[in-house]
Amino acid sequence: MTWISLLLLGIILLLLVRQSASRITRTPWWLLWLVLMFPAFFIAIWTLVKGNQTVPTLLLVSLFILSSFSYVILLRRGQIPGTNGSSPSPETAALDTATEKESEIETKLLNRDEEAQLQGCFPWGLYYLQQIEYRPQAVICRGQMRGTSEKVFKTIQDNITHRFGDRFLVTFQMGLSNKPFFALIPRSRLPQVGQLHRPSLSLFLFLMTLLTTTMAGLALAQPDLTAAELSGNPRLVLAGLPYAVSLMAILGIHEMGHFLAARYYQIRATLPYFIPLPFALGTLGAFIQMRSPIPHRRALFDVGIAGPITGFLATIPLLVWGLSQSELVPLPDSATTGLDVTALNPRLSILFAVFCRLIFGSELTTLTAIDLHPVAIAGLLGLVVTALNLMPVGQLDGGHIVHAMYGHRVGAMIGQISRLLVLVLSFIQPWLFFWAIILFFMPAFDEPAVNDVSELDNWRDGLGLIALALLIVIIFPVPDPLSQILLTTHPTP
Repeated sequence: MTWISLLLLGIILLLLVRQSASRITRTPWWLLWLVLMFPAFFIAIWTLVKGNQTVPTLLLVSLFILSSFSYVILLRRGQIPGTNGSSPSPETAALDTATEKESEIETKLLNRDEEAQLQGCFPWGLYYLQQIEYRPQAVICRGQMRGTSEKVFKTIQDNITHRFGDRFLVTFQMGLSNKPFFALIPRSRLPQVGQLHRPSLSLFLFLMTLLTTTMAGLALAQPDLTAAELSGNPRLVLAGLPYAVSLMAILGIHEMGHFLAARYYQIRATLPYFIPLPFALGTLGAFIQMRSPIPHRRALFDVGIAGPITGFLATIPLLVWGLSQSELVPLPDSATTGLDVTALNPRLSILFAVFCRLIFGSELTTLTAIDLHPVAIAGLLGLVVTALNLMPVGQLDGGHIVHAMYGHRVGAMIGQISRLLVLVLSFIQPWLFFWAIILFFMPAFDEPAVNDVSELDNWRDGLGLIALALLIVIIFPVPDPLSQILLTTHPTP
């Protein structure tokens, strides 16, 4: 299991470093990856030499600190001018570039006549324009807002489109002084979007993931099955389908929630791509890519929350049915809050314990564990996937949600704090440790919406708080006072 975890960590960190760090630094991505993986390599060597002997905690913590410090130093030494170290989008990167006078002259995007036309785009009664700044890839317009953000943005966007056509992407963002500003980004300098849909690739990955999850489900349903028995009776592979179909349905519905919400707001989004994994769970999940800017924070919220909500709603019936087919077994003496599906401690999660109580009633005691049916395993993974995506960090669904609720900078602060809290919680919930490490190296900043000054209505704020509460009841183990309610203290005679 240790080798599988290290391999998964290596793959995920590889993808993160290539996608994010390569945008903001000239330091080779493979060197950054090696630095991040140093603790993992040390653990692998330690396991080969020492066997099952545990790595001393102080040594392990020191390795992570050394690795993190070295990563930051290498990242900063090779930092590309004009980036802020938080893996910004092309739009936000343009706002942080050098402001030397010589650079402004060389990269001025408007002549005097066009600048006069631009000033006429800002009605003083809505947005009193005070200053125009030229950056290498954007024109920054600063002033005082005197109306509602939606009306101000729409009026000025329409005015600029009327006078300059489709030349600029107009964004409305909040500055450091908590004052909104406009940024005009030439569309010619935005990344060109290639082919949006690749149905053949999407179908291929779907079929490959169906195969790998079916084999993973077969290993869960019949752990003692040998290769000779399987080759003699290939129909035995059908025993893995309940797990495969259930898990892929949860992941697929989650991503389709994002996809349909994006289509509603006319955001260009790819079809879902599944990620096959030829061992362990059979998949690393699924994803879609947004290929056009998010218009406003309301759209950001709706697209972000659509996936976890639809995925969670798909998880509930599968988890309930799977638990009804599962069996109660004696709780092993060494049982913890780990993910042993043959003897799972129901105290693993508050929400999971609630579902177990509904299914098993008073038969569920403090001395019983659950031997999960493969469909119940898929349902449990559905809860885990929902929780991991709701983490309020960066470009995760939870990061989109808190960004939409509280703004770009406050959302980033929440992400920084959340990463530390998850790391602390992983000492209570060991299965979170791997994800806590991933979150630590994930950028805390989310990409801003085009109108990032707009605010949400009350019911969306309430729904966002419910989503964060759902995250808490999934990842927190059952505390002792609550276990007296959910679990029978002694078996019924």
